[in-house]
Amino acid sequence: MTNVLVCVKRVPDPTGEVVLTADGMRVDGRYAGYTTSAHEEAAVALAVSLTEGTDGVVTVLSVGSEDSLEQVRAGIAVGATDGILVEADADLLGPADVASAIAAAVASRAEAGTTYDLVLLGNDAADTGDFQVGVRLAYLLDRPVVAGIQTVEVSSGRATLRGEGPDGTEVFDVELPAVVTVMEGGVAPRYPSVMGRMRAKKAPVETIAWTGSPVGSGREALTVPEAPPSQVTVLGEGAAAAPALVGVLRELGVVSR
Repeated sequence: MTNVLVCVKRVPDPTGEVVLTADGMRVDGRYAGYTTSAHEEAAVALAVSLTEGTDGVVTVLSVGSEDSLEQVRAGIAVGATDGILVEADADLLGPADVASAIAAAVASRAEAGTTYDLVLLGNDAADTGDFQVGVRLAYLLDRPVVAGIQTVEVSSGRATLRGEGPDGTEVFDVELPAVVTVMEGGVAPRYPSVMGRMRAKKAPVETIAWTGSPVGSGREALTVPEAPPSQVTVLGEGAAAAPALVGVLRELGVVSR
């Protein structure tokens, strides 16, 4: 039996236009809407697959405002058991604060009798690009940590972790409990059924108030890079453009020479 805690973050939908807040410190999601990142969707899918057909539990946790309940219940809708919302002003928190809040929730659950063999997080924050929370959390929990993982297998108190490195597939054998940051690509995301959505509305979500003093991110500002310049070449008009078009297709290797 494996118990898994999956940490998710409420982030602006990355498929929309990136708009920053007036102070340039955050991505403004008021127009694009909010979602869970693809990395964290993969983490939820991995956790559910690890516990299916067993007595293991999957808990989805988010640190943020009450609005983050949407992301917690989205995880429950695709198979997680329950959820935790650590209430805090996410705009004031940096990676160290988030790691501290998660560690406090893990300790609180342990005191209540539930321990987690695996804590899964997205490899990085989809809105701010922070890669720190998983490592900081592992330090606080005194557990091994492996980053950039795409598949997880658990057997006899150990986890076999696979991810893509610069030289091909990398395989790690880690003793549990452990912290793992997940990248998309190793498992298909799960989509909620009608029954799953109904179950998520009634599933228990524990609310914990974070009482720490935020140290913040130390971030000075975010910037949106300018769009790369585009150039259009007119090959000609009508039939007269055919030779030039064939030449371009040959350069691209679409047609043989």
